[in-house]
Amino acid sequence: MFYDITKRVIDMIGSILLLILFSPLMIAFAFIIKLTSPGPIFVEPENAHMKRVGKDGKIFRLYKFRSMMVKADILEQTDPKYKHVYQEKHTSGTYKVKNDTRVTKVGKFIRKYSIDEMPQFFNVLKGEMSIVGPRAFLKEELDEQQKRYPGTEKYVTEAIKVKPGITGYWQVTGRSEVVFDKRIEMDAYYARKRSIIFDILILLKTPWAMISAKGAV
Repeated sequence: MFYDITKRVIDMIGSILLLILFSPLMIAFAFIIKLTSPGPIFVEPENAHMKRVGKDGKIFRLYKFRSMMVKADILEQTDPKYKHVYQEKHTSGTYKVKNDTRVTKVGKFIRKYSIDEMPQFFNVLKGEMSIVGPRAFLKEELDEQQKRYPGTEKYVTEAIKVKPGITGYWQVTGRSEVVFDKRIEMDAYYARKRSIIFDILILLKTPWAMISAKGAV
């Protein structure tokens, strides 16, 4: 109980302070996205990729700056030009695509340095996420990867007992280079061992993970 209350207070205060701190950067990139690519600033609400699995399996809408062309989730399944994207995503073991041709020029930059994820502080304020926690998975991703990696079901059950995070244990340990079975095991470890000290250690590693862009796609 003490941990949950303390973590929520830290999430609220931290999100407000970080939104204020990063507001000039966020406003600047909001204008850049709007000027350089047709479509909304944030990924459109109906985009299937923004429906994520939260605590106890509850689905919520994830906020992100748009780094791809509009309707990217539909194009990968309907446009032959992006067939390779769909195939790579479902065979790579990371559910990520390297050199995704749907990504805009500005999108490549904001994804590399995790700027696209800054709007998730609003998810934290709403209580849907935490600053530190497991990855916010897609339901389709969890269902598919558990079949691909038998034995990971127990880790998924553990990982979704806590709120997903903007940053987390696996995010500061390789990001997209970590395949699902290792990633979900790390998320489950975090959920099992979570503590304020553990969160602080992850937060201290996060700036370097962002600046180095290791594993970012």
